[in-house]
Amino acid sequence: MSGPLPALVAVRTAVRGALAELDIPDSVPLLVACSGGADSTALALAVAAESAAGPGKWSPMAAVVDHGLQPGSAERAEQTVALLAEHGVPGQVLRVQVTGGGGMEAAARRARYAALRAARPSPETPVLLGHTLDDQAETVLLGLGRGSGPRSLAGMTRYDPPWLRPLLGVRRSTTRAACAELGVPVWDDPHNADPRFTRVRLRAEVLPLLEDVLAGGVAEALSRTAAQLREDSVALDEWAALAREDVGLAENAGTELEAKKLAAYPPSVRRRVLRGWLTDRGVTGLTDAQLRQADDLLGRWRGQGGIALPGQWVLARRHGRLVLEPPRQSSDQLRRQQ
Repeated sequence: MSGPLPALVAVRTAVRGALAELDIPDSVPLLVACSGGADSTALALAVAAESAAGPGKWSPMAAVVDHGLQPGSAERAEQTVALLAEHGVPGQVLRVQVTGGGGMEAAARRARYAALRAARPSPETPVLLGHTLDDQAETVLLGLGRGSGPRSLAGMTRYDPPWLRPLLGVRRSTTRAACAELGVPVWDDPHNADPRFTRVRLRAEVLPLLEDVLAGGVAEALSRTAAQLREDSVALDEWAALAREDVGLAENAGTELEAKKLAAYPPSVRRRVLRGWLTDRGVTGLTDAQLRQADDLLGRWRGQGGIALPGQWVLARRHGRLVLEPPRQSSDQLRRQQ
C-alpha cells in the first residue's frame, strides 16, 4: 500500500509525543501491554514503527495477559504474540489468576497490572497501555455518576509511573482504522459488548445518547474536562504540600495536628492534608462524609465531640489540636493478652 496512512500516522504521532516527554535512557526497553484488540495492537505497531524509524532510540517488547476467563484465551494470547513478532515486537504471554473481591472487572485489573509491573525488564521501563480518548470519556462519566469527586473526574493521567498512556487523545475509531490500514486482524473481546458491565452500557447506550442530544463532541468535551481538573488537582496538591509543612507534618507526622493553622486554609486544601495525615497514621477507607466531618473540626468548630473513623479510630479536637485516638482494645482482647 503506497501513500500516507492517516490513521496510523495519527497513532504514531501520539506515541512519538508521549515517548519524547519521558526522560529515560535509550537503552531502557519499553513494555507494551497488548490484548489483541484494536487499541493495544495499534499502539504496539506504532511503537514498532517509531522504533524502526530511529534505531537504538527505543526497544519495544510486548506482554499479552491471559486472564483465563474465556475458552481459547491461551491460544488467542499465543496468536497475538506471534502476530506482534511478525511486526518486529517480541513478546511473551503472562498468565494470571483472577481472584479477590470487587467484582470480576476489578479483580482482573488487579491481576493484570500486577503481572505487567512484575514483567518489566528494568525498574525504569514504562508500561504502555492502549487507553484512548473514548476510555477517558467513559472514566469521567463513571466518576460523575458515582459522585467520586474531582480526582475521579480528572480521569487517567498520561504518565503515572510506570503506566504510560500515549493514546488518550486518540479516538477508538482511529486505532481500528490504523489496524485496517495495515491489514492486521484484531480481536474483539466479547466482554466489551456484554451489557452486564457498567462501562459497556456507558459505551453502547449513554455516550451515544449524549452525542445525539448534545449534537456531538461529548467524548472530546469530557476529555477536556478531565485535563482541566487534573491541572487543578496538581495545583491543589502542591498547595496541600505547603500546608503540611506549615502545620509541621513534614517533620513530625504524629497523632496530633495543630488545628488553628490548618483551619486558615481553604476546605479543599484542608481535606487533602487531613486525608494524607489520617492515611499515614493507618486510617484507611475514609468516605467523603467522614472526611467532611473531620474537616468540620477545623472549619466549623463549635465544641462538638469526637467522630468515629474506619477501624474504630476516633478523631477529636482538644486544646486547639486534632487528636487521633487509636482503636481501644475490647475486654476480650485484653483478657487474651493476659
